[in-house]
Amino acid sequence: MANVELKQPIVDEIKAQLDGAKSVVVVDYRGISVADVTELRKQCREANVVYKVFKNTMVKRAVEGTEFEGITADLEGTNAFVISKEDATAPARIIANFSKKNKVCKLKSGVVEGTYYDESGINTIATIPSREELLAKFLGSIQSPIANFARVIKQIAEQQEGGAEAPAEEAAAE
Repeated sequence: MANVELKQPIVDEIKAQLDGAKSVVVVDYRGISVADVTELRKQCREANVVYKVFKNTMVKRAVEGTEFEGITADLEGTNAFVISKEDATAPARIIANFSKKNKVCKLKSGVVEGTYYDESGINTIATIPSREELLAKFLGSIQSPIANFARVIKQIAEQQEGGAEAPAEEAAAE
């Protein structure tokens, strides 16, 4: 009984972290150095993403009956949990970019906006640009045709101005 009472605050903390989360990613962090974990935590903080290590049994209790329950099958070994309440793809993207230079960190699975993804699925999610990047690309693609259209209109207007002046000059010369 006392053991359950000691564990309940941890389960409640996990539930609080997951409450309103758009995504959670399970990461195998076996063999990562303290310096590398510090760097990874810094990158996560800068992106408003939480990087936490919890006991697998505590996470299993916390996600039971929630949309994040799918990750329980992957809760073996040493796991960290990367959680975002803002950008659904940020946790997977941060870990994937970090693991390019630090091979010991590996994406295992995750739940993004209520859908469970296995290792290959979560690695695919990691390739999706952030919302801000997508909006910037979209605006750039919209602005390009508008800018081209404005240049064409300006050239037509300049040609018409030049064409209208020429007959007047010819008339004055006669």
